[in-house]
Amino acid sequence: MTNLPERRLGADGPSVSAVGHGCMSASWGYYLDPQDDGVSERALRRAVELGVTHFDTASLYGRGHNEKLVGRALRNRPAEVLIASKCGLENRGFPKRTTVRDGHPDTIRRQSQESLERLGLDVLDLYYLHRVDPDVPVEESVGALSELVDAGKIRRIGMSECTVDELARAHATHPVSALQSEFSLWTREPLRDVIPWCGDNGVSFVAFGVLGRGFLTGALSADQEFPSGDFRATNPRFEHAAMVANTAIVEGIRHVGERLGATPAQVCVAWVLAQGEHVLPIPGTRRERYVEENIVGGSIALDAQALAELEALPPPVGARYG
Repeated sequence: MTNLPERRLGADGPSVSAVGHGCMSASWGYYLDPQDDGVSERALRRAVELGVTHFDTASLYGRGHNEKLVGRALRNRPAEVLIASKCGLENRGFPKRTTVRDGHPDTIRRQSQESLERLGLDVLDLYYLHRVDPDVPVEESVGALSELVDAGKIRRIGMSECTVDELARAHATHPVSALQSEFSLWTREPLRDVIPWCGDNGVSFVAFGVLGRGFLTGALSADQEFPSGDFRATNPRFEHAAMVANTAIVEGIRHVGERLGATPAQVCVAWVLAQGEHVLPIPGTRRERYVEENIVGGSIALDAQALAELEALPPPVGARYG
């Protein structure tokens, strides 16, 4: 185990590694490289060896495949390692699949039991409502999560990608430990309202997409083509013209990193951590070497010059979603 900095998860939750690990890419969303469960499991175990104690998955990722993979890889994990999963989103339909929001209590109860079985757990450390269902009052969905807390099935409740109003209503129904949303050097919107609200109310902000879905690391050229099914293939920020324009962001990050002796990925992680003590990045990868690289970002202190240069980066071209 390394001496990774730690941060508290929620107002009265446990301390976890300041840099966590997002597990989604091992099963879903990104297909430039062939998926290999053995490679992904080794990366997860390497993260544990290096002191990562916060792992994030969801029932949606690969229709349960990701939870099974995480369960196998972390079966013999140390007691301090926390596993988070999510409910409220499902891929339905065949052969064409559609992602559907479903926050009904019966669905939440069913999905929680399925997640526990796939992960091989008796209790989930942190369980998120993956998205708010517009057809179900958020109080009703969180009420079902609260019942799972009372039943000893989950320890803490989280919300994902919701508004401040939805978060406040959820928090009034049952204390919310974490709010998860996309946040990075090219997705800064949470700084306007969600991150400050979380800081004022004892809620951790868990940041995904910290590396800009790979783009901010400099690993993708503007001419990159994505296979069918890859999330980026139809994403506005990954259209050729947008990628050409957004290269200026990558170059700015690289310039800061060169002065500090850090890679662009490490600068991205360090910047997210610098936005508040309640902010916890969960960069994702399925490669051991990138796990090792990302974790170093947790120990990099950005000086005033670096923060000013990163603040001055141009806004991204292209919407976050299509």
